[in-house]
Amino acid sequence: MTSYVGRRLLWFIPVSLLLIIFTFSLIHLVPGNPAHTILGEEASPEAVKLLEAKLGLDQPLSVQFFDYLSDTLRGNFGNSLYGSQPVIELIITRLPVTLEISVLAILLSLAISLPLGILAARRPNSWIDHTGRLIALAGAAVPTFWVSLILVFLLSVTVRWFPALGWVPLSEGVGSNLYHLVMPVMALSLPLAAMESRMLRGEMLEVLSQVYIQVARAKGMREKAVLLRHGLRNAILPVITVIGLQMGGLLGGAVLIESIFSLPGMGQLVLNAIVQRDYPVVNGTVLFMGGTILFTNLLVDVIYAFLDPRIRYS
Repeated sequence: MTSYVGRRLLWFIPVSLLLIIFTFSLIHLVPGNPAHTILGEEASPEAVKLLEAKLGLDQPLSVQFFDYLSDTLRGNFGNSLYGSQPVIELIITRLPVTLEISVLAILLSLAISLPLGILAARRPNSWIDHTGRLIALAGAAVPTFWVSLILVFLLSVTVRWFPALGWVPLSEGVGSNLYHLVMPVMALSLPLAAMESRMLRGEMLEVLSQVYIQVARAKGMREKAVLLRHGLRNAILPVITVIGLQMGGLLGGAVLIESIFSLPGMGQLVLNAIVQRDYPVVNGTVLFMGGTILFTNLLVDVIYAFLDPRIRYS
């Protein structure tokens, strides 16, 4: 187990370096002079030179890269062009909102997909199976922003059960915090639950047809134990992969969700930075989100090895 995790950590290093190179290249891919693009067409030459010095663009490209690499490894993503606040402080301030939404969305999607996938596989071609597949197809086909707008119309405008906008921190009450997150979490979790349930149903059908499942039933093991202990444990591995891959989708979806529901998270921070052409904030947030996705994939590999020892032997 230790050697397996060590090999995965070694792969983490070159991939992280490629991510750093990509984020460094973002500002240099801007057509023309990046400083001139940020300040606008009517900027004076003095202002352009001042911003170039502030961003380090007046240095040779090799010096810029190694300075950027050194700052990134120390957790220094630079300062915002508006207010000069450190980018890492902006990320730390906004991160709890996006992290809470993402974690709750994953938990809700599992609470929906696990029972639905197991029941559909337990009774294939029944009305439960057909209903589950129809819900999964609809959830996978509908965009997240459209789900958000429908939820706002139904639950906020029509019946007025939940507020359409706003955010309450956990420090002001857990109940109020969760009450304001019901619709954003539902909007993020429903497409993910649809994909998970379809994946789990197919894997459960394949696992339940294996010989060891028939042997467990022949030994008199209860059906619940057969489904959960032997069936679900082997069938859930692809679902874990989907969750790891969807982490990027959750962070990307947070940009739309946080804009629709006016939530002060990472998504709104990225969107505002793009509109304002605040490139240090854009670079820092893209690098942080990319690192989060890499760490999530590493965690998925470790969970794989824990659930299925055959993986680490291969």
